[in-house]
Amino acid sequence: MNVSRRLAVAGAVAASSVLVLAGPAFAHVSVQPEGAAAKGGYAVVNFKVPNEREGAQTVKLEVNFPADHPLASVQPEALPGWTVEVTKSKLDKPLTMHGKQINEAVTKVTWSGGKIESGYFQKFPLSIGALPTDTDQLVFKAVQTYSNGETVRWIEEQKPGAEEPQNPAPVLALSAATGDHHGGAASASDDKKTDDMAGHDKKTEASSDSKSSDNTARVLGIVGIVVGVAGVAFGVLAGRRRAA
Repeated sequence: MNVSRRLAVAGAVAASSVLVLAGPAFAHVSVQPEGAAAKGGYAVVNFKVPNEREGAQTVKLEVNFPADHPLASVQPEALPGWTVEVTKSKLDKPLTMHGKQINEAVTKVTWSGGKIESGYFQKFPLSIGALPTDTDQLVFKAVQTYSNGETVRWIEEQKPGAEEPQNPAPVLALSAATGDHHGGAASASDDKKTDDMAGHDKKTEASSDSKSSDNTARVLGIVGIVVGVAGVAFGVLAGRRRAA
């Protein structure tokens, strides 16, 4: 075996080893928002659940909500073939939302009855809020159950400076708070700014049109002068030729 072929084989083996070692790191349960998950607002999030077991199906998912940052509003989206159960519990300290006192919050959401085949994944969407304003992330703890009775607990929290745990818990990163927590229309001040900008643009366009007209007039005037001078010169030359 020549040197180049040995290097090629060694590279292929190394690459396959990296894939084998890196595979499980990408196969954990995760959560991502659709758009932004701003502090103090509402968001639609998807729990992505892959099935990494050969010969077994994922048949159940339990997502536990953080007790230190309770969420009063949690609405699941209907998924064909899956039954969803939302569990609420009383709060030790009531929340105030939209001027109303909330005495309970969602502590767990469970999906069951469906199937995720080996080599596939499923997204489980939820609308949640209001998101807390005193933290940069929410940690959810999930339990994945397979058809062979095996359960995988995705509950380990990432520690600062440490390597990713073997079964990391899904983490939702929160972005900075916005003025409009519900994603509604722009404020009156924003409308005024828009109108002012539109007016400014119209004035600019008018000024530009006026300048353009003035420039055109100047060019036409210069052309007229040049044409007139050329005509006079032509007439003088013609007169001299007749005299000669």
